[in-house]
Amino acid sequence: MPPEHIERKLAAILAADVSGYSRLMSSDEEGTLIRLKSHRRELIDPKIAEHNGRIVKTTGDGLLVEFASVVDAMRCAVEVQRGMADRNSDVPTEKRIEFRVGINVGDIIIDDDDILGDGVNVAARLEGLAEPGGICVSGRVCEDVSGKLDISFEDAGEQQLKNIARPVKVFRVRLEKVTTALPSTASRRPSITVLPFQNMSGDPEQEYFADGMVDEIITGLSRIKWLSVVSRNSSYIYKNKPVVMKDVAAKLGVRYVLEGGVRKSGNRVRITAQLIDAETDAHLWAEQYDRQLNDVFALQDEITMCVVGAIEPSVRKAEINRIKRQRPETFTAYDLLLRSQQFVFAGMPAEAAKAIVLLEEALKLEPDYSAAHAYLSWCFHSRFGRGGLREEDRLAAVSHAREAIALGNDDATTLAIAALVLAYDGHEISTALKTFDRALELSNSNIFALCWNAAILAWIGESDLAIERAQRALRLGPFDSLIWRAYHALSIAYFHSQRYGEAADAARSVIAANSAYSIPRAILAAALVRLNRLDEAKAMAQTVLEREPSFTIHGTARYSELEPAVFRPFAEAWREAGLPE
Repeated sequence: MPPEHIERKLAAILAADVSGYSRLMSSDEEGTLIRLKSHRRELIDPKIAEHNGRIVKTTGDGLLVEFASVVDAMRCAVEVQRGMADRNSDVPTEKRIEFRVGINVGDIIIDDDDILGDGVNVAARLEGLAEPGGICVSGRVCEDVSGKLDISFEDAGEQQLKNIARPVKVFRVRLEKVTTALPSTASRRPSITVLPFQNMSGDPEQEYFADGMVDEIITGLSRIKWLSVVSRNSSYIYKNKPVVMKDVAAKLGVRYVLEGGVRKSGNRVRITAQLIDAETDAHLWAEQYDRQLNDVFALQDEITMCVVGAIEPSVRKAEINRIKRQRPETFTAYDLLLRSQQFVFAGMPAEAAKAIVLLEEALKLEPDYSAAHAYLSWCFHSRFGRGGLREEDRLAAVSHAREAIALGNDDATTLAIAALVLAYDGHEISTALKTFDRALELSNSNIFALCWNAAILAWIGESDLAIERAQRALRLGPFDSLIWRAYHALSIAYFHSQRYGEAADAARSVIAANSAYSIPRAILAAALVRLNRLDEAKAMAQTVLEREPSFTIHGTARYSELEPAVFRPFAEAWREAGLPE
């Protein structure tokens, strides 16, 4: 019997579904169905027909559509999403129907009226990566439609999609027309373009190195969830051309611009980079790196980590300062999150309460906002620790941390904050450590994740890994405001490893950066005891008690409750230094 013939063809596949459909149906079942049918009848189905698409199948909240032309598929998706934005402009946020769209080009199998295969599966997974009202496409789609429509792309890097064997290069579609001026609305999330680095060595063969450096930086920045990154295809229209920053920003629709240059001389290379706020023309950050050119790829990785590690806190700080200058009437969930930042990490109950109000308002607008859940978890944790040890605060902290982990699989900072709360809670240390690892897989230059993960690892006795991650944080962000946490982790890990001189040096660095914190002085006293400098140790112990009269060895045990074996050597040294039980 001859094998059954399987019909295949190449097609563009569009997958779409309604974001938050279950929530919408739960709150207003009949109204949601009426509005969805209206959108289908008046906008979506006519646009699909206009661009020669075939609706393969529908679900309650989704569509699968086949196109012969990828340009038709993209044009249809863009016009539908822009049309939906217009239709939603006067609709309350909680009632808006917003589609997420994924588009792929690939080989598909025809099965009667249905279509099957990896080409379809990738489109469905891309749709899952899109933001509400957004479009995600594969690298092939980006390449095929680039320059043919009034859109640009943000490089989201390679993504390992569920049940897809190979990683897929993903791009997010920027729906703003590329000829429009730079918007300055408060609801617009921060965006950046990396201009082609100048080859200043006079050697044309070094172009590959400069271009490779930019590609690596774009990929690294694309891992920062809250930062939109313009794709290489869009930014490279400026290669070897003079630029005016405000013109670049207006053309590409970005707020921040990174530019740089590469100069090679013999076996050495000098790389310069500077970050510019295009709205104000202010220079936010600049650095110069001089390295030996022994291993090109290792050097690119090292510099990329340094640049990305510096850019994230620089842009975050600039965004917080920007939002403070704006009128509060323009609140969105993102703006509320930014406004909470000045209170979130203050560590005091009164400030935590202020942040909680803002963050809970953000979650009313976007219930699945993973970053808001993470910051709320930290605020409730702070209020629990310093506001009376109320069990309801502890439970709220853990609950929001779990929500953040469930919703934030592509946001390194969100995962790190949630992991930190679970680690401090002490009941889910295994989950916390796995979550830290996931955060660092997403962004191995995230200073927050590196510093706090190093601290937790130090307290549970994982000294070697704690030292490695703390030292990486120091290389990436030596002037970051959080870097004292890396020194704190080192002081603990070195002491546990019986490297007492290095522990003392690290503790002194913490004291220099955060003089109000008593624990580093206690760690320094312990290190001095083990260095047989008992008089200095006792003097430092006395300083601890002068600054914190309530300090006791027993009270400090809470800092190491995850691993008593790490705490006991400290306790023994503190007794010798004269600190009270």
